[in-house]
Amino acid sequence: MTRIKRGYIARRRRTKIRLFASSFRGAHSRLTRTITQQKIRALFSAYRDRGRQKRDFRRLWITRINAVIRGNNIYYNYNRLIHNLYKKQLLLNRKILAQIAILHINFLYMISNEILKDYKINDFQ
Repeated sequence: MTRIKRGYIARRRRTKIRLFASSFRGAHSRLTRTITQQKIRALFSAYRDRGRQKRDFRRLWITRINAVIRGNNIYYNYNRLIHNLYKKQLLLNRKILAQIAILHINFLYMISNEILKDYKINDFQ
């Protein structure tokens, strides 16, 4: 029987997979089967951590806001501030509030004074 030469399609597929794994270390960037497994794992981790990243940043913003509020006696605590922001319809998301709390603390004083203004008036009536 004559020898049959394989085409270039399988080689091209493996080359494409190797390009994805070129930054991996050791056998994870050299052996085709291991590269395939690592590619599946990497893509799964990327998918999972996109959701986790959103949670982590939200936790970070809440922690920053709470720390600045309590440390500088701007307001009682984080959840009362957020609750009263919603009641006053001052719609600021947590990312913006965290940036204001760190970079422009005077604006945070202004926001808290705006919230407390109505409550002081209503307390005396």
